Amino acid sequence: MFLIDQIYSIIHMIEKLAANANVNMVYVETILKIIGIAYIAEFASHITKDAGQGALAAKVELAGKILILAMAVPILTVIIETIINMIPTG
Repeated sequence: MFLIDQIYSIIHMIEKLAANANVNMVYVETILKIIGIAYIAEFASHITKDAGQGALAAKVELAGKILILAMAVPILTVIIETIINMIPTG
């Protein structure tokens, strides 16, 4: 329970920094979700490894990576479009 207060403080600080930098909150929320998925997938993988299910642990890790990639696609698209728009044409 002690960690929940600490996590809330970190998330609140990140949101304030994003607001001050005029970053779209959708991107910040997506990144926070990605971080959450990474932690949950790692935790689940360790639990399955401890239970002697190494093959299942590998599949949990793969599923977590696929979810992270799927959630990151919109952010990667915006980054690539921004870079393309910065390149002078002509």
